[in-house]
Amino acid sequence: MLKPLNDRIVLEVVEQEQMSAGGLVLTTAAKEKPQNGTVVAVGAGYILDNGNKMPLTVQIGDQVVFEKQAGHTVNYEGKDYLVLREKDIIAVIE
Repeated sequence: MLKPLNDRIVLEVVEQEQMSAGGLVLTTAAKEKPQNGTVVAVGAGYILDNGNKMPLTVQIGDQVVFEKQAGHTVNYEGKDYLVLREKDIIAVIE
């Protein structure tokens, strides 16, 4: 499994079928980048100025909403993941 460093998080992006206003299913090319994902791995946390680490707020299994242009897509063992920083997460879905 991918192990993110410091304040980085690995997400499995939730693909959602999208429909146009007219009821047509949009193709992959016409869709906007998904904004929801499931946390599959978290880094050790932020490194503070004094050298201590502050743990991340999100945990493995959390459903989150993230910024549209956030992170980098990584293909690992044939599956795409998104690696981003915790600051790019907007909310946790409860």
